[in-house]
Amino acid sequence: MGSEQLIAAIDQGTTGTRCIIFDKQGRQRATAYEEHRQIYPQPGWVEHDAAEIWAKTVRVTRAALAQAGLTPRDLAGLGITNQRETAVVWDAQTGAPLANAIVWQDTRTLAQCQALIDGGYEPLIRERTGLVVATYFSGPKLAWLLDSVPGLRARAEQGQALFGTIDSWLIWNLTGGPQGGAHVTDVTNASRTLLMNLHTLQWDDDLLHLLNIPRQMLPEIRPSSDPRGYGRTPAGGPLGGEVLVCGAAGDQQAALAGQTCFAPGEAKNTYGTGCFLLLNTGETPVASQRGLLTTVACGLQPGNCTYALEGSIAITGAAVQWLRDNLGLIKNAAETEEIAATVADAGGAYFVPAFSGLFAPHWDMYARGAIVGLTRYVTRAHLVRATLEAVCYQSREVLEAMEADTGLKLSALKVDGGAVANNLLMQMQADILGTQVIRPTVRETTALGAAYMAGLATGVWQSTEDLRLNWGIDRTFEPAWSGEQRAAGYHGWQKAVQRARGWVEKDA
Repeated sequence: MGSEQLIAAIDQGTTGTRCIIFDKQGRQRATAYEEHRQIYPQPGWVEHDAAEIWAKTVRVTRAALAQAGLTPRDLAGLGITNQRETAVVWDAQTGAPLANAIVWQDTRTLAQCQALIDGGYEPLIRERTGLVVATYFSGPKLAWLLDSVPGLRARAEQGQALFGTIDSWLIWNLTGGPQGGAHVTDVTNASRTLLMNLHTLQWDDDLLHLLNIPRQMLPEIRPSSDPRGYGRTPAGGPLGGEVLVCGAAGDQQAALAGQTCFAPGEAKNTYGTGCFLLLNTGETPVASQRGLLTTVACGLQPGNCTYALEGSIAITGAAVQWLRDNLGLIKNAAETEEIAATVADAGGAYFVPAFSGLFAPHWDMYARGAIVGLTRYVTRAHLVRATLEAVCYQSREVLEAMEADTGLKLSALKVDGGAVANNLLMQMQADILGTQVIRPTVRETTALGAAYMAGLATGVWQSTEDLRLNWGIDRTFEPAWSGEQRAAGYHGWQKAVQRARGWVEKDA
């Protein structure tokens, strides 16, 4: 390896896969990205082809290395961040996926989740995992696969079928796959399954029994930053080069690290397919009374971690994608800023994009999307603006719940993700919150957080304090709305949410 200390980060998201190579100052040296297919077999079902995701991962990683003129041997380590609750099952001998991956947005497990709630198990699950019972999480998805894919349960019980979230799938393939690949997950991803005990940081036997899941198909739970490494890329593998794979974190926890929110009370909001607001609560899990999730923020040592409160919003950027792909109202996401800026407001229209139900703070699996307040006055531009406003109003709901749970009042919100390039969206977020919104110089903080996990493991960075030196402000957005304007807009939003709630009949 040369004198530079470089880390590769694979950011495997809901719509595509990116590889970024970072230097010690947290600057991007190279980046490559490819989208993958979204598969919708029936209403409410969302799938990915895990083999396609692996192939794209190899391609973007090779492309980033080539762009920077590097070989795998030039890397100090490799970190992974991923869409968290998407469930993959695969053949332990061949590495072939045994079904399409079920994506976190998928709602097919509604009946199983309702049965757990009706059976009175939600308080136990909440106490053990910090999570609510919802279609969002991967444990019920795995239970559905075991019951629905012919022969899968028998193969799982015989150790022939493996389960993992996307991080496990990629790490297993990167470190050799059928030839000795490491079957591991990190503590942040494990905390999103409904199967891990938040206090012991291990798989919970009672929950495995409740969901009828064979323990032998589950990965080993490891720290997010692991000096031992999960494994190395084999010289004869698709990447070559003996790279130590030693960092992993779910995308939202990685973004929290990328924003250097390592102290209790520090928070960030990531604007991607969904929106995810996380607040570091320190070394003690805080139980939410207002519909937030208690989750692992980061695990830097075995058996030890910091925790966070999370407000998960299912559909934000995906609503913009829907405007583009389903309605044809826009050609690309970047146009939304220009189009929405042609009108002063949304013309009285509100869009509640509850395509997968409502996540935090409502947790209504039966909600569905609604556009309300329509008149002949409303134009395409108003609908585009209402879509951006929906992102901001959902974030306000979550932030208010967070402040009420913790007694903390956030003076500013750090933001990241692809949508923060939209200056109008960020200004609207400051206006709707009545709080400063701070955009950092490095916007791909999810990938940066994965790089930090790998770099801490390999000594590129000695401590989290080293990481803070890399963080800088690109722009601060100051709220400009009056209190009356803010209150009136939010009141309209709350009325719109009520129209969307409970749309699907429970017995349907």
